[in-house]
Amino acid sequence: MSSTQLGANGAAEAPGVAPIPTRLEVTRLPVTDFDRAKAFYLRLGWRQDIEFKPDGQHRATQFTPPGSSASIQFAEGGAAAETPVQGMILTVDDIDVARDEMVGRGIDVSEVWHLEPGKAKVPGRDPEKRPYLTRADFADPDGNGFQLQEITERLPGRVGLMDVSARAQLLHETSERHGAFEAAAPPHDWWDWYAAYIDARERGTTPDEASAVADRYMAEVKHIVVSRT
Repeated sequence: MSSTQLGANGAAEAPGVAPIPTRLEVTRLPVTDFDRAKAFYLRLGWRQDIEFKPDGQHRATQFTPPGSSASIQFAEGGAAAETPVQGMILTVDDIDVARDEMVGRGIDVSEVWHLEPGKAKVPGRDPEKRPYLTRADFADPDGNGFQLQEITERLPGRVGLMDVSARAQLLHETSERHGAFEAAAPPHDWWDWYAAYIDARERGTTPDEASAVADRYMAEVKHIVVSRT
């Protein structure tokens, strides 16, 4: 895959010219029954980030898949005539493990299938074990459709540079959270706690949950025990 950037008219941009970062944050889903949809995504195991009333009357909420930087939102008052969103892709390292977990949560997930050029869905895994081609389907109660896509190796250049401002913000948060641990802990290497905390946050946990994970790591692996009261 070429890393050359194309402009709106298909022309290549000058080498070294970086576009302004535009990160996909949220996809809005149409739902007809707010509580039913909310129950589905809770059962799916996605984190509910917030529930609010944008117009002061109707409820809206946001959910984030574990480990994802993009979220979904939906609200009360959806019309049955709205067309469900299709083709949303959730990438996983191991589709069998991911599918089994979802089925265990009561989610109706299709059998695993793969893509072959010029053909419809072909049952089973891609026989050549190529990334991007092995998938499975599921949908929420309103028909908004998702695909699980197994990726074991990404195309060259697919993952861009680190978002420095976001990384700086996470490091600042980590330093503040570590301060409480450091004040009560015996001497230790701060980077061990940082690593455990950051890993937990990037997996989608809350700051309080990540602090507990980092504390547990320090106690169980590094034998640095702090009794929090």
